[in-house]
Amino acid sequence: MSGFKEYDDFDALGLAKLVRDGEVSATELLEEAIGRTEKINPEINAVVQFHYDEARAAIEAGLPDGPFTGVPYLLKDLNILLKGTVTSMGSALFKDYTAKLNSTLTDRYMKSGVVIFGKTNSPEFGALPVSEPLLFGPTRNPWDLNRTPGGSSGGASAAVAGGILPMANASDGGGSIRIPAACTGLVGYKPTRGRTAMGPVIGEGWGGQSISHAVSRTVRDSAAMLDATTGPEPGDPYAPPHFPGKFLDEVGKAPAQLKVAMIPEKIGSGSYSPEIRAALEATAQLMSDLGHHVEEATPEVDGLALQFASGALLGANLALKVTEQLESLGRSLADDDLEPGTRALIEYGKSLNAEACARASQINHVSARIMGRFHEQYDVILCPTLSSLPVPIGQFLDGDLGEKLGAFMGNTSLFNQTGQPSISLPLAWSEDGLPIGMMLSAAFGDDALLFQLAGQLEEARPWRDRRAPHHANNVI
Repeated sequence: MSGFKEYDDFDALGLAKLVRDGEVSATELLEEAIGRTEKINPEINAVVQFHYDEARAAIEAGLPDGPFTGVPYLLKDLNILLKGTVTSMGSALFKDYTAKLNSTLTDRYMKSGVVIFGKTNSPEFGALPVSEPLLFGPTRNPWDLNRTPGGSSGGASAAVAGGILPMANASDGGGSIRIPAACTGLVGYKPTRGRTAMGPVIGEGWGGQSISHAVSRTVRDSAAMLDATTGPEPGDPYAPPHFPGKFLDEVGKAPAQLKVAMIPEKIGSGSYSPEIRAALEATAQLMSDLGHHVEEATPEVDGLALQFASGALLGANLALKVTEQLESLGRSLADDDLEPGTRALIEYGKSLNAEACARASQINHVSARIMGRFHEQYDVILCPTLSSLPVPIGQFLDGDLGEKLGAFMGNTSLFNQTGQPSISLPLAWSEDGLPIGMMLSAAFGDDALLFQLAGQLEEARPWRDRRAPHHANNVI
């Protein structure tokens, strides 16, 4: 390789093969990723914690032999821990929170051979679908710097779309992997509840709604990373059905003819914009052309009840997180500890009684039963990831937050609440050249089917060679 001009030609598995074949070293890949960070990060503000020395030391100490040995990797600056480094949660209250141990998922990442060299931006506690914390400032979309790359894994998606690396850690409690993937033209996969581990510090995320995985440029990278990190740890509260094979092997398999339910209208508040609706119809036609049977159908879940349940569990869990941090610091809450919106959400969480929290949990579990029966009729559900194109930076700073969220977000949270696997794929593009994500969701535990279908759609309508205007290769 000469000057690493070919770096963008490879996904993460491709870069790892170059390392195995001796065509490039892990050090060369790391320095390329660091150089790209220094070039593009001032424009997009994707990376907020820098662990360059730790990454160099890891290579010097010797990397394990895994599927991604030598590939640069970024963690999200939210909940996932890397011993001896800060995980700020995007909050002034946690800005000095230094991890005493690794998260289980961090250990699994490291065993896969990746080289962790920093952490990416997210909103405070991951509570919004945009990444604009006061602590670090907004992350910007490489496709349009005036627009959001989504949230809460907005820093991760901007880093990948901006050409820093081919794949990055992300997490999803209400759409936070799929939303930023849709905003930035990437693959965003939310696994079945329990496929990846949350421990040892976190028992469960947001009442079982949250799970970690990655955003990537290719479907096969996402599948291979899930292979490398899947599986329960002792004491896990959930155990999805065991899959005996490799998810990577499913990517190349064409699925049998599927019965697909296209949800024609937004569930709950808000509606699809005309451009999003047109993209949905075009995707339905693509799936029909591939031999699948697509028809309009909507599961009979209560959208407003689901909105209450998601908000209640989020508010209650964030209230607990803040209380525990204040207890560890031995002080009370200061005026500048939290952003105003986060403070309001936490106060809402504190206002809930035990009955309300139990009701929220029951709504989610009953909805999961409804979706389970729905999947006895339909293999896959198709709907847009978002209800609109990526919104401008600052969209959620004032005004009616509920109305704005309804106009922007799609049905992503439904699949967090029911625990189902769900993926966003960049299958459409706006007239202005912005990516539009389409979301496919399967029955609980059926991750393999989604990887089959995603691989088929990736081949039928490839996106890998599309590059955002604000890309590391374009910065002089």
